[in-house]
Amino acid sequence: MDVTVLSLVNGAPGCAPRTPVLACADALRAGGATVELVDAVDDAGIDAAVASGTRLVVAADTDSQVRAVLRRAVRRLAPPPSSRPDDLPGDRTVPDLPPLAVLPLAQRPDLIRDLDLPAEPTAVAAAVLGGRVRRTDLLRHDGGGVTVNGVRIGGGDRPWRGQIALDDLVLSDGSEPVITCVVANAGGYGRIDGLGMCEPDPADGRLDVAVAVPFVHRGLVKRRTRVEVRRARGRAVAITPMAEVPHLDDGTVSDLNRKRTWWMERAAAGWYVPDSA
Repeated sequence: MDVTVLSLVNGAPGCAPRTPVLACADALRAGGATVELVDAVDDAGIDAAVASGTRLVVAADTDSQVRAVLRRAVRRLAPPPSSRPDDLPGDRTVPDLPPLAVLPLAQRPDLIRDLDLPAEPTAVAAAVLGGRVRRTDLLRHDGGGVTVNGVRIGGGDRPWRGQIALDDLVLSDGSEPVITCVVANAGGYGRIDGLGMCEPDPADGRLDVAVAVPFVHRGLVKRRTRVEVRRARGRAVAITPMAEVPHLDDGTVSDLNRKRTWWMERAAAGWYVPDSA
């Protein structure tokens, strides 16, 4: 069995492998695997690891690092619309992606908790050697990226306005302020600032959308603000902000200033899990 342990690094490769990587590699070799340690500094390095055909362990600190590997796998494997294979399910635009194991480094990606994946180097190695794969949903968006855990649009004390439509259901028409909006696949985005937004299931074939909208009640003495959370599940959501708004996608912060659509790829992602899972 051939296994690649892939580390995403900034700058030139060549630094000594980190302790969890060495421990995982030792456990894999003890189980009879041939192990290659690979550092990737760019997309080309990730592409080479994905294309190798070996079992793949991604050594990561954050969800966004894991997402980078899945994004390249999607780009490599997604067929153009004109060449869609007949055996591809009707609710998918990509075939089953190669399964991954996630090896935490100094920090632990939220996906470890939210997808209930093994976390210790020896447990990660045992899952890879065992070969059992659990498949979960994945989100794609029209900007060319993927989302594994979820997206948060807006937040804090700066409400924003925009149109939010899930399939045929309009959750916001842009006429009222929105505190925050969540597009969730796994549990990391189910609760925001103490507010219960949604309870997503990463294997139910649906994305969860929650929109928090403030309402002000004017009493005789003082005003009181309450928050209404609108929740729905479906196949695809389109969000069009009326002005630039910050958004957090699998832990990566950027600004959203145009319409973006996320859609569900049911059971497209695969993860090595223990035999007992």
